[in-house]
Amino acid sequence: MSAAIIITAVLGGGFLLIARRIFSKRKSVKLLCFPAGTMRGKTIIVTGANCGIGKATAAELLKLQARVIMACRDMQRAEEAAVEIKKTAGPDHGEVVLKHLDLASLQSVRNFCEEVIKEEPKIDVLINNAGIYQCPYTKTEEGFEMQLGVNHLGHFLLTHLLLDLLKSSAPSRIVVVSSKLYKYGQINFDDLNSTANYNKAFCYSQSKLANLLFTGELARRLDSTGVTVNALTPGMVRTSLGRHVHIPLLARPLFKLASWLFFKSPLEGAQTPLYLACSPDVEGVTGKCFANCEEEVLQPKATDDQAARRLWALSEDMVALRK
Repeated sequence: MSAAIIITAVLGGGFLLIARRIFSKRKSVKLLCFPAGTMRGKTIIVTGANCGIGKATAAELLKLQARVIMACRDMQRAEEAAVEIKKTAGPDHGEVVLKHLDLASLQSVRNFCEEVIKEEPKIDVLINNAGIYQCPYTKTEEGFEMQLGVNHLGHFLLTHLLLDLLKSSAPSRIVVVSSKLYKYGQINFDDLNSTANYNKAFCYSQSKLANLLFTGELARRLDSTGVTVNALTPGMVRTSLGRHVHIPLLARPLFKLASWLFFKSPLEGAQTPLYLACSPDVEGVTGKCFANCEEEVLQPKATDDQAARRLWALSEDMVALRK
């Protein structure tokens, strides 16, 4: 037996043991069951709806007869996803609307919002789902570090530009997809764009912490408007989000096996965003974070009001909302 095979077997066995230790506590996810027509007459925007959690969320909302606006960067993939989810939703499904949205371009965000405001009389739910994970150092169209730009700044501007429509549509909801990896992040106010030092894992965690601080500050600003905003952490889900993570060739089959054994499916990962978008249980609830459809206790750094206000002001400057 070659040394490479022995090493692979040892590493693979160790990986599976560690994975089992980490994920053995994950219970099977109970799928939500809402009455047919629950979201009939509701218009819902889902960013990144062409794959992963976003696609699964859009598909379930379509089954509930919602009007789903799939806001996607890759329109070909969006069209393919729309055909698939309409086919699986059955004959009595809602409506799908495809719109281009590239969160790495603030001009694209503005164009998208102009179209929505012009064409849609109301927005009942905005689901800020799209994201990018541990990519190599790249910049958005405006020169921001890509993970911060897509995961936080793009959604920050998107939400801000749609606020008047959301307010006029009240009661309405905003759902923000964060991650438990926020725990490993800090907001580096001295170098938010990570120009001095780029660590792709830290920058992802920073962007997900920014999602939570944004949620808390937005909830405070929307008090008494009828618009609620809540965040969620979906857990480990089998999606293409980790496409930038390098896994050694020999370890890939083992990683794929482990992901099927221990990670959630996209449909399971979509349960909490669906809960926050549809459930009467969270009507009027705002400024919270949820995991597995239950409120989650956050670390103090994710509920730091001073940091949230500072990040808000800086974000306004970065996306040119303040002149």
